[in-house]
Amino acid sequence: MSAEPKLSAAAQANLPTHVAVIMDGNGRWAKQRGLPRVEGHRNGVESVRTIVRAAAEVGIKYLTLYAFSVENWNRPKDEVDTLMKYLARFLKNEIGELNRNNVRLEAIGQIWRLPEAVQEQLAKTRAALSKNNGLTLILALSYGGRTELIEATRAIADKVKSGSLDPAEINERVISEHLYTRHWPDPDLMIRTSGEMRISNFLLWQLSYAEFVITPTLWPEFRKAHLCEALEEYARRHRRFGGVRWTGVGACNGSTDEIYRFGRSGRGQRRSSGRASCGLDLRGYPLLSMSNQTLSASTLSPSKNPYGSKC
Repeated sequence: MSAEPKLSAAAQANLPTHVAVIMDGNGRWAKQRGLPRVEGHRNGVESVRTIVRAAAEVGIKYLTLYAFSVENWNRPKDEVDTLMKYLARFLKNEIGELNRNNVRLEAIGQIWRLPEAVQEQLAKTRAALSKNNGLTLILALSYGGRTELIEATRAIADKVKSGSLDPAEINERVISEHLYTRHWPDPDLMIRTSGEMRISNFLLWQLSYAEFVITPTLWPEFRKAHLCEALEEYARRHRRFGGVRWTGVGACNGSTDEIYRFGRSGRGQRRSSGRASCGLDLRGYPLLSMSNQTLSASTLSPSKNPYGSKC
């Protein structure tokens, strides 16, 4: 029997807060075995169960699974009916397992398009898990990224039309607050199974700065070891958010930090990377070094020091 897969200390210390997964390859898995496509979906349910449990065990806070897209409604009716049946069964039968793993359930998408029986079971399952405070499992059901953006745009336009929102006030925050995902942080890591190199209309706004890990493994074969491999790869990445990495001196604690500057707002993210003496500019901001240049942290933004305050 193979050993239980475990994360390295480095990966455990650098876990993504939010992982999103495009669960692809059910049909190909079934075809390779001469089975009906629905058998791939049925075996894919076991992968969902396994990965939800594994994510909860390692300490992931949010897990979004792309379970059913708006485009999936165009599949043959028999296949769609079977998928809805499996979904309703999963929502009912997994309550005990999800409760044992302290999992809370949420859903995004055009939920109103789901069969009434599925909507009712979804509501019951969410209520049964509502007091849990571990992993939040978010199922993307009848979901489409473009549809989400259209609905958000309409909602914002309605507020502008009614006079409750000035067009000049529309920014990234306002748009994010009108998305299905407004209650949760954007994904840090997106995993796609089956080796396809596309995001398939999934979280188009939210994945702007996510790290992508593409695995050739088909979804029905995806297990904890594969999740751990993706998390190890994520821990090796250096996230710059489209900016430049600067190494500088910490504000008051003497630590050397890496500052990432990005966007017009000049927001920064820092990572601890050592010890050093505390150097200040004339206004009391920590000095940053980039190659042979010395810069003040106050220049990162015209109005905000990323460290939060002066020394």
